[in-house]
Amino acid sequence: MSTEREQRASKTQRVLACVLCQQRKVKCDRKFPCANCVRAQAPCVPATLTPRQRRRRFPEKELIDRLQHYEGLLRENNINFEPLHSSSGPAAPPPADNRSPSEDGGTSTDTPSSEPQGKKPRPRHMWHAMYQTMLASDDEGEDEEDKSNDVRDAVVKHIWDRTYDQYTNDNLLFGSPASAIDLHTLHPPQVQIFRLWQIYLDNVNPLLKITHTPTLQPRIIDAAAEVEKIPPNLEALLFSIYCMAVLSLGDEECEKLLGTPKAQTLSSYQFACRQALQNCDFLRSSDRECLIALFLYLVSIRPDTDPRSLSSMLAVAVRSAHRMGIHDEATNAKCIPLEAEMRRRLWWALVIFDNRVCEMFDYKTVSLSPTWSCKIPINANDSELRPEMKNPPVVLNEHVPTESLFVVVRSELADFIRHSAFHLDFTNPSLKTIRIKKENSNEPASIRQESHEELLALEMMVNAKHLGLCNPENGFHFMTMLSTRVSIAKGFLMEYYLNYIAPSDQDPKRDTFSHALTMLDCDTRLMTSPLTKGFNWYILFHFPFPAWVHVLQDLRHDPNKTGVENAWDVMSDNYDVRVKKAKRGDRPLFVVFARMVLHTWTSREETLRSQGLSSEQILIPRMVTDIREQLAQMRLDFFEHGCRSYSERPPGNGFSTNIDEMFIPSQDFAVPQSSVNQTPMWGHHDVSNQAAMDIDVNQVDWTTIDWNAIRGW
Repeated sequence: MSTEREQRASKTQRVLACVLCQQRKVKCDRKFPCANCVRAQAPCVPATLTPRQRRRRFPEKELIDRLQHYEGLLRENNINFEPLHSSSGPAAPPPADNRSPSEDGGTSTDTPSSEPQGKKPRPRHMWHAMYQTMLASDDEGEDEEDKSNDVRDAVVKHIWDRTYDQYTNDNLLFGSPASAIDLHTLHPPQVQIFRLWQIYLDNVNPLLKITHTPTLQPRIIDAAAEVEKIPPNLEALLFSIYCMAVLSLGDEECEKLLGTPKAQTLSSYQFACRQALQNCDFLRSSDRECLIALFLYLVSIRPDTDPRSLSSMLAVAVRSAHRMGIHDEATNAKCIPLEAEMRRRLWWALVIFDNRVCEMFDYKTVSLSPTWSCKIPINANDSELRPEMKNPPVVLNEHVPTESLFVVVRSELADFIRHSAFHLDFTNPSLKTIRIKKENSNEPASIRQESHEELLALEMMVNAKHLGLCNPENGFHFMTMLSTRVSIAKGFLMEYYLNYIAPSDQDPKRDTFSHALTMLDCDTRLMTSPLTKGFNWYILFHFPFPAWVHVLQDLRHDPNKTGVENAWDVMSDNYDVRVKKAKRGDRPLFVVFARMVLHTWTSREETLRSQGLSSEQILIPRMVTDIREQLAQMRLDFFEHGCRSYSERPPGNGFSTNIDEMFIPSQDFAVPQSSVNQTPMWGHHDVSNQAAMDIDVNQVDWTTIDWNAIRGW
């Protein structure tokens, strides 16, 4: 064996031509010095084996690099264009506190099992892992890797676009392909376009902030001048803005401002919005404006849509958002500050709305969870965000209210909720277990105690940081202040029920009864204040049902509870604005609600009579009186015209068949003189098909039922 090795070692290596002969491309005799170099009287330098040249990059990669360079030049000169990717843009500089020690001149102490210091972990997937084997020999950095990812994404998108026909996919959600109608004929006159835009700015934009007014308004002005040439994405966004503007108006106000009935106007714009969304391939699009249009459309159809159906459609929007990466802060950080901020606002608006819709029928939603990394929007005005900015605006004073106040506070509350133990216990207990392990605690009671303390700290922080300088005479500030109080009070209520489900030593200072009354009182003030008239579309969506159940349950168990008279007054006030004018489609739910109230009042009435008061001396709450009158009228309608007259539903939908039991007849019933108008009782028009009429309220302990099915917080 040794002789074989010696023979192989003794073999002469390949002799290359000298450097000069290689450059002159002449034959070299491979002797040093060679004849050519001797003749030219030049030094003869032997050539050595050079490393293998790196393989040539894909032509698509070079093209992407050039396109990104040109897009950067267009942005620097404030020239509008349609980017190759909606999220493309110069990468934002990393925060100073996230730099690695090597960048600061320090030494690195990385270990194989840890992430490099200063580098945030990013989610990976199977295709990424497979692609790493292709790049292993290229020694490319993270920037090169990101560019390669852009190439891969562009190639994959091109393949899918060529493989599948858009006309067989875009009708999956809306049920029929886009019609051949010219959408420009469905736009309102130019004057009404600007009027609807202003209504949107006054009533909708302050609560969502998902459109950037300084950059969108000039485009709307140009679009209104030539509606035949509006780009598909902008056209879909325009129709969705029309829908939201009309939704925020009252019936009389819409008739006065637009000259047409609200229902008819809203329906026509929703039809146009569906067609526009299909025209811009919304199911496959990664354009942010297209996703905004879809989101606003879904918000506009919410009052007339079964929440179960709406939740399914919202899942499409959430999945599209995931595909665009707006839930991932690492992806958002690559965008210019304006684009990154608008992506954050859109994501928070989407998941909060999705969470609320799911609460109406099944609380086990996963959208509002601690599994994504999108940051909370910054407290800044739209005028502080400009397309040419390379760095986010500096917030000098977070205590000064801005036009983003409502969005920031709402997002901070939602961010707290998605990490809280009581929220995870109702939605995904496995994540709560991970939280307990993370905090090195084996005592669930300590986690519950900590949740309560965190709620108290959150309340103090929000009041000091955001609400301290708010002006209650300002409608926007008034809306933010009261809706925040409702949300925090609801948090205390849900935290209480977490403790009830997993019993522990209750703190007597946790007065959940007062928190429930706070929810009802603030809701009444929001519904009745002229300052929040334009925001009623949002307020109607948040019926304080948990507060009603909690107060009625407490009063049933303790009819002489401290502050009982005030509690009945607070409930009567909220009843007047929320329930008294319920439309006919809400009658079945009204009956369930009425039985809850009357059963609680019966306990109170029996207690007062046991104290020696006569029927004439007992002051009946006006809510109880009105409920008895409405039930008497419904009972009369039933016997005269059948069940269709009050429920407008055929038999067999779960209603109780005992009519006397259903309407709780009483000798005190009287027929009311006025009819019921069309105001939604629960902030939702059509939820009467739920089979809840056979509930025996007398035998229900409302604190032990499945809250996942009815919670409406």
